[in-house]
Amino acid sequence: MSGLRTKFTEAFGIEAPIVQGGMQWVGVAELASAVSNAGGLGILTALTQPTPEALSKEIARCREMTDKPFGVNLTILPTITPPPYEEYMQAAVEGGVKIIETAGSNPEPFLPTLQAAGVKVLHKCTSVRHAVKAQKVGVDGISIDGFECAGHPGEDDIPGLVLIPAAAREITIPMIASGGFADARGLVAALALGADGINMGTRFMCTVESPIHHKIKETIVQNTELDTDLIFRQLRNTARVAKNAVSREVIEILDDGGQFEQVRDLVSGARGKTVYELGDPDAGIWSAGTVQGLIHDIPPAGQIVTRIVEEAREIITGRLAGALV
Repeated sequence: MSGLRTKFTEAFGIEAPIVQGGMQWVGVAELASAVSNAGGLGILTALTQPTPEALSKEIARCREMTDKPFGVNLTILPTITPPPYEEYMQAAVEGGVKIIETAGSNPEPFLPTLQAAGVKVLHKCTSVRHAVKAQKVGVDGISIDGFECAGHPGEDDIPGLVLIPAAAREITIPMIASGGFADARGLVAALALGADGINMGTRFMCTVESPIHHKIKETIVQNTELDTDLIFRQLRNTARVAKNAVSREVIEILDDGGQFEQVRDLVSGARGKTVYELGDPDAGIWSAGTVQGLIHDIPPAGQIVTRIVEEAREIITGRLAGALV
Protein backbone atom coordinates (compact mmCIF):
# COMPACT_ATOMS: atom_id res chain seq x y z
CA MET A 1 0.00 0.00 0.00
CA SER A 2 1.21 3.48 -0.85
CA GLY A 3 1.16 5.54 2.29
CA LEU A 4 0.98 9.22 3.06
CA ARG A 5 4.09 10.73 4.64
CA THR A 6 3.57 13.30 7.38
CA LYS A 7 5.48 14.51 10.41
CA PHE A 8 3.44 12.05 12.49
CA THR A 9 4.13 8.96 10.37
CA GLU A 10 7.83 9.78 10.34
CA ALA A 11 8.08 10.30 14.11
CA PHE A 12 5.93 7.30 15.11
CA GLY A 13 7.17 4.84 12.49
CA ILE A 14 3.91 4.07 10.68
CA GLU A 15 2.83 4.18 7.02
CA ALA A 16 -0.62 5.78 7.20
CA PRO A 17 -1.46 8.85 9.32
CA ILE A 18 -4.46 7.10 10.86
CA VAL A 19 -4.74 6.18 14.55
CA GLN A 20 -7.39 3.92 16.08
CA GLY A 21 -8.81 5.55 19.20
CA GLY A 22 -8.12 3.88 22.55
CA MET A 23 -11.72 3.06 23.42
CA GLN A 24 -12.89 1.38 26.62
CA TRP A 25 -14.12 -2.20 25.96
CA VAL A 26 -13.20 -1.81 22.26
CA GLY A 27 -9.41 -1.48 21.99
CA VAL A 28 -8.43 -5.17 22.00
CA ALA A 29 -5.78 -7.14 20.12
CA GLU A 30 -7.95 -8.17 17.16
CA LEU A 31 -8.84 -4.57 16.29
CA ALA A 32 -5.48 -2.97 17.10
CA SER A 33 -3.49 -5.54 15.09
CA ALA A 34 -5.81 -5.17 12.07
CA VAL A 35 -5.28 -1.41 12.02
CA SER A 36 -1.51 -1.75 12.45
CA ASN A 37 -1.22 -4.45 9.78
CA ALA A 38 -2.84 -2.03 7.31
CA GLY A 39 -0.24 0.63 8.09
CA GLY A 40 -2.08 2.69 10.69
CA LEU A 41 -1.52 2.79 14.45
CA GLY A 42 -3.66 0.34 16.41
CA ILE A 43 -4.22 1.04 20.10
CA LEU A 44 -4.93 -1.36 22.98
CA THR A 45 -6.94 0.19 25.81
CA ALA A 46 -5.13 -0.56 29.07
CA LEU A 47 -8.14 -0.24 31.39
CA THR A 48 -10.26 -2.55 29.23
CA GLN A 49 -8.11 -5.24 30.82
CA PRO A 50 -9.09 -6.03 34.43
CA THR A 51 -5.49 -6.12 35.73
CA PRO A 52 -1.99 -5.11 34.62
CA GLU A 53 -1.22 -8.82 34.23
CA ALA A 54 -4.14 -9.16 31.82
CA LEU A 55 -2.77 -6.20 29.85
CA SER A 56 0.58 -7.99 29.56
CA LYS A 57 -1.20 -11.01 28.05
CA GLU A 58 -3.17 -8.79 25.65
CA ILE A 59 0.05 -7.12 24.49
CA ALA A 60 1.57 -10.55 23.86
CA ARG A 61 -1.56 -11.59 21.93
CA CYS A 62 -1.39 -8.46 19.80
CA ARG A 63 2.29 -9.07 19.06
CA GLU A 64 1.38 -12.53 17.75
CA MET A 65 -1.06 -10.88 15.31
CA THR A 66 1.17 -8.08 13.99
CA ASP A 67 4.83 -7.19 13.64
CA LYS A 68 3.94 -3.53 13.04
CA PRO A 69 3.96 -0.79 15.71
CA PHE A 70 0.95 -0.58 18.02
CA GLY A 71 0.30 1.47 21.13
CA VAL A 72 -1.45 1.34 24.48
CA ASN A 73 -3.94 3.93 25.72
CA LEU A 74 -3.80 4.88 29.40
CA THR A 75 -6.54 7.25 30.50
CA ILE A 76 -5.64 8.78 33.87
CA LEU A 77 -8.64 10.15 35.75
CA PRO A 78 -9.10 11.16 39.40
CA THR A 79 -11.46 8.61 40.97
CA ILE A 80 -12.36 7.49 44.49
CA THR A 81 -10.59 4.16 43.96
CA PRO A 82 -8.12 4.74 41.12
CA PRO A 83 -6.75 1.73 39.24
CA PRO A 84 -3.00 1.04 39.57
CA TYR A 85 -1.99 3.34 36.70
CA GLU A 86 1.74 2.93 37.26
CA GLU A 87 1.43 -0.86 37.15
CA TYR A 88 -0.49 -0.71 33.88
CA MET A 89 2.16 1.61 32.48
CA GLN A 90 4.91 -0.74 33.64
CA ALA A 91 3.14 -3.67 31.98
CA ALA A 92 3.18 -1.77 28.70
CA VAL A 93 6.86 -0.88 29.04
CA GLU A 94 7.86 -4.42 29.99
CA GLY A 95 5.80 -5.71 27.07
CA GLY A 96 7.98 -3.74 24.69
CA VAL A 97 5.30 -1.24 23.67
CA LYS A 98 7.00 1.87 22.24
CA ILE A 99 3.95 4.15 21.90
CA ILE A 100 1.62 5.14 24.73
CA GLU A 101 -1.41 7.38 24.30
CA THR A 102 -2.22 9.27 27.49
CA ALA A 103 -5.47 11.08 28.22
CA GLY A 104 -7.15 12.71 31.19
CA SER A 105 -4.68 14.10 33.70
CA ASN A 106 -1.27 15.65 33.07
CA PRO A 107 1.13 12.92 31.86
CA GLU A 108 4.23 14.72 33.21
CA PRO A 109 4.78 12.42 36.26
CA PHE A 110 5.01 9.40 33.91
CA LEU A 111 7.31 10.92 31.29
CA PRO A 112 10.73 10.22 32.87
CA THR A 113 9.99 6.49 33.14
CA LEU A 114 8.51 6.28 29.66
CA GLN A 115 11.25 8.31 28.00
CA ALA A 116 13.95 6.25 29.73
CA ALA A 117 12.36 3.17 28.15
CA GLY A 118 12.35 4.75 24.69
CA VAL A 119 8.56 5.12 24.65
CA LYS A 120 6.93 7.88 22.60
CA VAL A 121 3.98 9.59 24.30
CA LEU A 122 0.95 10.84 22.39
CA HIS A 123 -1.23 12.99 24.64
CA LYS A 124 -4.92 13.69 23.99
CA CYS A 125 -6.11 17.28 24.61
CA THR A 126 -9.38 19.13 24.11
CA SER A 127 -8.00 22.69 24.12
CA VAL A 128 -5.08 24.65 22.75
CA ARG A 129 -3.91 25.61 26.24
CA HIS A 130 -3.70 21.98 27.33
CA ALA A 131 -1.90 21.04 24.12
CA VAL A 132 0.67 23.80 24.69
CA LYS A 133 1.19 22.60 28.28
CA ALA A 134 1.66 18.99 27.13
CA GLN A 135 4.18 20.07 24.51
CA LYS A 136 6.04 22.09 27.13
CA VAL A 137 6.37 19.15 29.57
CA GLY A 138 7.85 16.99 26.82
CA VAL A 139 5.33 14.68 25.13
CA ASP A 140 6.20 13.48 21.63
CA GLY A 141 2.86 14.15 19.96
CA ILE A 142 -0.53 15.77 20.49
CA SER A 143 -4.00 14.40 19.68
CA ILE A 144 -6.30 17.40 19.56
CA ASP A 145 -9.94 16.47 20.22
CA GLY A 146 -12.72 18.62 18.76
CA PHE A 147 -16.24 19.13 20.11
CA GLU A 148 -17.67 16.59 17.63
CA CYS A 149 -15.91 13.71 19.40
CA ALA A 150 -17.33 10.83 21.38
CA GLY A 151 -16.49 10.78 25.07
CA HIS A 152 -15.27 13.91 26.84
CA PRO A 153 -14.88 16.98 24.58
CA GLY A 154 -13.99 19.39 27.40
CA GLU A 155 -16.03 22.46 28.25
CA ASP A 156 -14.96 24.94 25.55
CA ASP A 157 -17.22 23.58 22.78
CA ILE A 158 -14.74 24.35 19.98
CA PRO A 159 -15.25 22.20 16.86
CA GLY A 160 -12.34 20.83 14.87
CA LEU A 161 -12.64 23.33 12.04
CA VAL A 162 -11.43 26.02 14.45
CA LEU A 163 -9.58 23.97 17.08
CA ILE A 164 -7.19 22.19 14.69
CA PRO A 165 -5.71 25.30 13.02
CA ALA A 166 -5.72 27.17 16.34
CA ALA A 167 -3.63 24.36 17.87
CA ALA A 168 -1.43 24.03 14.76
CA ARG A 169 -0.40 27.65 15.20
CA GLU A 170 1.06 26.83 18.63
CA ILE A 171 2.20 23.21 18.30
CA THR A 172 5.52 22.29 16.68
CA ILE A 173 5.61 18.56 17.53
CA PRO A 174 3.52 16.05 15.50
CA MET A 175 -0.22 16.58 15.98
CA ILE A 176 -3.18 14.46 14.93
CA ALA A 177 -6.80 15.56 14.84
CA SER A 178 -9.62 13.69 16.58
CA GLY A 179 -13.39 14.03 16.60
CA GLY A 180 -15.59 13.78 13.52
CA PHE A 181 -13.33 11.73 11.23
CA ALA A 182 -14.51 8.74 9.22
CA ASP A 183 -13.21 8.98 5.67
CA ALA A 184 -10.66 10.36 3.23
CA ARG A 185 -12.34 13.75 3.03
CA GLY A 186 -11.79 14.18 6.76
CA LEU A 187 -8.14 13.17 6.53
CA VAL A 188 -7.42 15.61 3.70
CA ALA A 189 -9.28 18.36 5.57
CA ALA A 190 -7.28 17.66 8.74
CA LEU A 191 -4.00 17.87 6.82
CA ALA A 192 -5.14 21.14 5.23
CA LEU A 193 -6.01 22.55 8.66
CA GLY A 194 -2.50 21.85 9.94
CA ALA A 195 -2.73 18.38 11.52
CA ASP A 196 -0.38 15.52 10.64
CA GLY A 197 -3.00 12.76 10.71
CA ILE A 198 -6.29 11.70 12.25
CA ASN A 199 -7.58 9.63 15.17
CA MET A 200 -10.84 7.71 14.67
CA GLY A 201 -12.87 6.03 17.40
CA THR A 202 -16.52 5.62 16.39
CA ARG A 203 -15.52 4.66 12.82
CA PHE A 204 -13.37 1.76 14.13
CA MET A 205 -16.17 0.64 16.49
CA CYS A 206 -18.09 -0.16 13.33
CA THR A 207 -15.71 -2.78 11.87
CA VAL A 208 -15.57 -6.56 11.59
CA GLU A 209 -12.83 -6.84 14.25
CA SER A 210 -14.49 -4.52 16.76
CA PRO A 211 -15.52 -6.70 19.76
CA ILE A 212 -18.88 -5.01 20.34
CA HIS A 213 -22.20 -6.68 19.48
CA HIS A 214 -23.19 -6.56 15.81
CA LYS A 215 -26.53 -4.91 16.69
CA ILE A 216 -24.63 -1.92 18.12
CA LYS A 217 -22.62 -1.66 14.91
CA GLU A 218 -25.89 -1.70 12.97
CA THR A 219 -27.25 1.02 15.28
CA ILE A 220 -24.25 3.24 14.47
CA VAL A 221 -24.84 2.72 10.73
CA GLN A 222 -28.54 3.61 11.13
CA ASN A 223 -27.89 6.66 13.33
CA THR A 224 -27.34 10.16 11.94
CA GLU A 225 -25.24 13.08 13.09
CA LEU A 226 -28.19 14.09 15.28
CA ASP A 227 -28.15 10.92 17.37
CA THR A 228 -25.86 11.91 20.23
CA ASP A 229 -26.53 13.56 23.59
CA LEU A 230 -24.31 15.69 25.79
CA ILE A 231 -24.62 14.53 29.40
CA PHE A 232 -23.08 15.94 32.60
CA ARG A 233 -23.10 19.50 31.19
CA GLN A 234 -24.47 20.72 34.51
CA LEU A 235 -21.55 19.04 36.32
CA ARG A 236 -18.98 20.55 33.93
CA ASN A 237 -17.82 17.06 33.01
CA THR A 238 -19.49 16.92 29.60
CA ALA A 239 -19.60 13.59 27.77
CA ARG A 240 -20.95 12.94 24.28
CA VAL A 241 -22.79 9.63 24.11
CA ALA A 242 -25.15 7.81 21.77
CA LYS A 243 -28.68 9.18 22.21
CA ASN A 244 -30.94 6.60 23.88
CA ALA A 245 -33.52 6.20 26.64
CA VAL A 246 -30.87 6.28 29.36
CA SER A 247 -29.09 9.43 28.14
CA ARG A 248 -32.42 11.28 27.96
CA GLU A 249 -33.29 10.18 31.50
CA VAL A 250 -29.91 11.38 32.80
CA ILE A 251 -30.35 14.78 31.16
CA GLU A 252 -33.88 15.18 32.56
CA ILE A 253 -32.76 14.34 36.11
CA LEU A 254 -29.84 16.78 36.02
CA ASP A 255 -31.94 19.50 34.31
CA ASP A 256 -34.40 19.21 37.20
CA GLY A 257 -31.63 19.93 39.70
CA GLY A 258 -30.60 16.36 40.40
CA GLN A 259 -27.08 15.46 41.53
CA PHE A 260 -24.65 12.86 40.29
CA GLU A 261 -25.68 10.42 43.01
CA GLN A 262 -29.15 10.25 41.42
CA VAL A 263 -27.76 9.16 38.03
CA ARG A 264 -24.76 7.14 39.21
CA ASP A 265 -26.42 3.76 38.55
CA LEU A 266 -27.73 4.88 35.16
CA VAL A 267 -24.27 5.84 33.90
CA SER A 268 -22.24 3.02 35.46
CA GLY A 269 -19.52 1.47 33.35
CA ALA A 270 -20.94 -1.98 34.03
CA ARG A 271 -24.22 -1.02 32.33
CA GLY A 272 -22.30 0.50 29.41
CA LYS A 273 -20.35 -2.73 28.98
CA THR A 274 -23.66 -4.62 28.85
CA VAL A 275 -24.66 -2.59 25.76
CA TYR A 276 -21.67 -3.96 23.87
CA GLU A 277 -22.13 -7.51 25.19
CA LEU A 278 -25.87 -7.96 24.70
CA GLY A 279 -26.50 -5.65 21.76
CA ASP A 280 -29.24 -3.60 23.44
CA PRO A 281 -28.58 0.09 22.64
CA ASP A 282 -30.84 1.16 25.54
CA ALA A 283 -29.14 -0.99 28.20
CA GLY A 284 -26.84 1.81 29.37
CA ILE A 285 -24.71 4.77 28.39
CA TRP A 286 -22.27 4.23 25.50
CA SER A 287 -19.99 6.56 23.60
CA ALA A 288 -20.45 7.61 19.98
CA GLY A 289 -19.59 10.77 18.08
CA THR A 290 -21.56 12.94 15.67
CA VAL A 291 -19.55 11.17 12.96
CA GLN A 292 -22.18 8.41 13.11
CA GLY A 293 -23.81 10.37 10.30
CA LEU A 294 -20.86 9.54 8.00
CA ILE A 295 -20.69 5.80 8.75
CA HIS A 296 -22.62 3.57 6.35
CA ASP A 297 -20.92 0.16 6.42
CA ILE A 298 -19.19 -2.41 8.67
CA PRO A 299 -15.98 -3.38 6.82
CA PRO A 300 -12.74 -4.96 8.07
CA ALA A 301 -10.65 -2.37 9.95
CA GLY A 302 -7.70 -2.74 7.59
CA GLN A 303 -9.95 -1.99 4.64
CA ILE A 304 -10.90 1.32 6.24
CA VAL A 305 -7.24 2.32 6.53
CA THR A 306 -6.34 1.40 2.95
CA ARG A 307 -9.54 2.93 1.56
CA ILE A 308 -8.95 6.24 3.33
CA VAL A 309 -5.33 6.46 2.19
CA GLU A 310 -6.14 5.59 -1.43
CA GLU A 311 -9.09 7.98 -1.62
CA ALA A 312 -7.10 10.75 0.11
CA ARG A 313 -4.37 10.42 -2.52
CA GLU A 314 -7.03 10.65 -5.25
CA ILE A 315 -8.50 13.80 -3.69
CA ILE A 316 -5.08 15.43 -3.32
CA THR A 317 -3.77 14.53 -6.78
CA GLY A 318 -7.12 14.75 -8.57
CA ARG A 319 -9.86 17.14 -7.51
CA LEU A 320 -7.65 19.51 -5.51
CA ALA A 321 -4.83 19.52 -8.07
CA GLY A 322 -7.41 20.05 -10.79
CA ALA A 323 -8.63 23.19 -9.05
CA LEU A 324 -5.28 24.85 -9.67
CA VAL A 325 -5.31 27.37 -12.53
